[in-house]
Amino acid sequence: MGEFGLIELLEKMVAASGGNQAAWQQLVIGIGDDAAAWQGDGALQLATTDSLIQDVHFSLDTATWYELGWKALAISLSDIAAMGGVPQYALVTLALPPDTEVEDITALFQGMLELAQPSGVAIAGGDIVRSSLTMITTMVTGSATDRGHVLTRSAAKPGDKIAVTGFLGTAAAGLKLLREKLDLAPEAAAYLRRAFLQPEPRLAEGQLLVSHGVKAAIDISDGLIADLTHICQASHAGARIEVDRLPIAPAVKDIFGDNSLKLALSGGEDYELLFTASAGIIEKVARAASCPITIIGEITAEETGKIDLINKEGKSFHLNSGGWDHFVTK
Repeated sequence: MGEFGLIELLEKMVAASGGNQAAWQQLVIGIGDDAAAWQGDGALQLATTDSLIQDVHFSLDTATWYELGWKALAISLSDIAAMGGVPQYALVTLALPPDTEVEDITALFQGMLELAQPSGVAIAGGDIVRSSLTMITTMVTGSATDRGHVLTRSAAKPGDKIAVTGFLGTAAAGLKLLREKLDLAPEAAAYLRRAFLQPEPRLAEGQLLVSHGVKAAIDISDGLIADLTHICQASHAGARIEVDRLPIAPAVKDIFGDNSLKLALSGGEDYELLFTASAGIIEKVARAASCPITIIGEITAEETGKIDLINKEGKSFHLNSGGWDHFVTK
């Protein structure tokens, strides 16, 4: 069934259950987007949750506890950013082997706090349980900057341009660095390591998108192709990507050559924002943003979920891997 088929099944079960009718009436966005949203007294409220599992999402042989703390909070903050929201509170659940050192957990929390402070997030509680492996789950709540406007996956329209923040494929390059123990220059190695283990959630950029009238967005966690497919399926549209326009960091191009394009298209975990809007709106966003904004393609009226990749000659470009799915064997 795969990860996304399973999510769709559970979404149908929840919708059919009825549940608390008063709560359902307040719910604006449920299962299937970057965060849930419901109508509070003064503004739309947001909530999201993510987990990092040892030997699935990280290895203690290659990541420090400080880096794990940073990343665990960053990936949930990125979901709030993808909705254009403002984060407020975080809850943290730790599943730990009994021989875990106290110093390791304090380092993990130091990493979280280092990111929480500039992000305006208060770590308000959580839970600690015993486990055979280390698992870190973060839940972040927040609110919309505009009372009735959040970014969603379902608002893209044919004719919209597709744009991304920052660079693509850098985190995947960092993962290759760690897994394959590549011998790189210290500056390049540090850059790629940080991209994978300490991503910067694009909170300010998400809020900027809302203020400029952007409607559709997602954060790039599963890979550009996979996450763009989520937008297209939710919006009942297709897309065309010009692969030669993808923003790839010079260091990644220099080190990985032709393979850098695959990293950018399907590598995942960049936690950049992928959004759609008119060319005029994107130009205004680009002028106001503190990071690069690059137009990489266009939403089309093609078959729902169909992504066409073309090169600068207009010829089709084929990719073997479409991105991350927890339940698909690569």
